Amino acid sequence: MARSCDDKEDRLVAMRLRIVRRSKGLSQRELARRAGVGSGTISQIESMALKPSVSVLKRILDGVPMDLATFFSFELSQDQARVFRRSEHVDIGAPGIKYLLLGAQRSGRNIQMLHEYYEPGASSGRHALSHAGEECGLVISGTLEVTIGDEVHVLNAGDGYYFSSALPHRFRNTGTSVCEVVSACTPPSF
Repeated sequence: MARSCDDKEDRLVAMRLRIVRRSKGLSQRELARRAGVGSGTISQIESMALKPSVSVLKRILDGVPMDLATFFSFELSQDQARVFRRSEHVDIGAPGIKYLLLGAQRSGRNIQMLHEYYEPGASSGRHALSHAGEECGLVISGTLEVTIGDEVHVLNAGDGYYFSSALPHRFRNTGTSVCEVVSACTPPSF
């Protein structure tokens, strides 16, 4: 069961859930569907009208997928830190993908920057993502297939991309080694 929110921990759960959901390109409705919870549940948690029980939060995170330890392991900060060490980058990825978010703790970010690692065959998901803004990235190593609308491009080390995020897009490692990418998106989608 859930109860009304009323403290700092509730605000942090709401902020974390919003960051995680957006990082996966999921609407509130889609995450609720995947998690098997009511369609308004995610909205109520993110607006702090409702505090989920541990079992409800676990069920919601299973729809991402993400475990509770990972969900609670990063801290959100109100200070405006300027430097973020590698150990402070928050992994918001999924199995086969590591998305290290730079500055996740910083409130009011206008840019989202990720250091991404795709295992061979891993992708950003079966469904194309689409959201407001622009994004760009640079392949550091490996091979990345980038689908933007109806176009499919295969990028190698040194190649990059830049497009309107409103276009449906998807990323996939078609190579035989880990693909490393550094990307940025504005405004942040998580």
